[in-house]
Amino acid sequence: MKSFVAAAAFAWFTVANAGTVVWDGSFTPFSSPSDFDKWHVGTYQWYIHGSGPTSSYLNPGAAYKNPAVTREDKGLKLTVDSTSHWNGQTMMRTELIPQTSANLGTGQMYYHFSLKRESVNPPGTSEHQVMFFESHFTELKVGVGSDPTALSWCINGQPKWSTPFVAGTWYNFAYDINFSGNTVGLWASTGSNPLQRVMSNQSASTSTNSADWHVGVLRLGDSTTEDWYISGVYIESGSLTTSIGSGTVSTTSTQTTVSESTSTSTSTSTSRSTSTSTSTSTSSSTRTSSSSTSRSTSTSTSTSSASGPGQTLWGQCGGQNWTGPTTCAQGTCKYSNPWYSQCLN
Repeated sequence: MKSFVAAAAFAWFTVANAGTVVWDGSFTPFSSPSDFDKWHVGTYQWYIHGSGPTSSYLNPGAAYKNPAVTREDKGLKLTVDSTSHWNGQTMMRTELIPQTSANLGTGQMYYHFSLKRESVNPPGTSEHQVMFFESHFTELKVGVGSDPTALSWCINGQPKWSTPFVAGTWYNFAYDINFSGNTVGLWASTGSNPLQRVMSNQSASTSTNSADWHVGVLRLGDSTTEDWYISGVYIESGSLTTSIGSGTVSTTSTQTTVSESTSTSTSTSTSRSTSTSTSTSTSSSTRTSSSSTSRSTSTSTSTSSASGPGQTLWGQCGGQNWTGPTTCAQGTCKYSNPWYSQCLN
């Protein structure tokens, strides 16, 4: 089988520190939970939470940040529990809102953040809306799709991409939002690895009043205690910074990957890829183009069980250590990167 995958191909080489930070959500300035209570003078508004003290829901600290993120010295442990009902609502919510005079909804913006969970107080399998906009044109979710424990990226509430949410692993994301073109895509990685494009931009009703991006978690139908860890929050305009921390990388924006795979009756598969990348950057006043070509050939072998029903549309169908369905009940299993393949039309 051959597939030409540009929409979810690698973006291995991108300029570090390429964009302009328009809002910095670093938790470095917050020495204690009580600092969030001064939200009228800080970088966040803090009013969507339960009836308990702030320390029940927000705790900044060095132990809670992604170690790869060098731009801040603290991360945040965010807790949702049975007391997290806000304003008489039945759902449970612990959420921060950016407080800024900057316009966070114009032109090309990248919304960056890193998430982690641990084996203690993990998320349940009821629906969670995570790092979402008020209109829900894009967000992460847990508790939806064929694997309710996975992290799923959604457009208008519909899952488009997902990844297993493994305890102790930092997941880095950037929402790629073109507010002028009304499209949104997704970049992702784990640990200290540079961001890679995992989903190309798709049509969406992109909008924000610069005070409706919810940095936190809204949970439906569960009253257990959960801890979420958040780090590396910032928004940049222009070009995308793909490095996490101080990693060094080179330049690209699009790449076409050709993958060939064969399989035997023992479910052993071999994949090879050859890549050519080109790069174009655009700003309102200047346009520059550069191109580079990289070729790589890799061979990997994995064995997994393909028994049981095929995966549903948009579900995961392959990747390193994947033990679920490897065929699609609807659509075709298309390679995105070494740790994720997805059933797509």
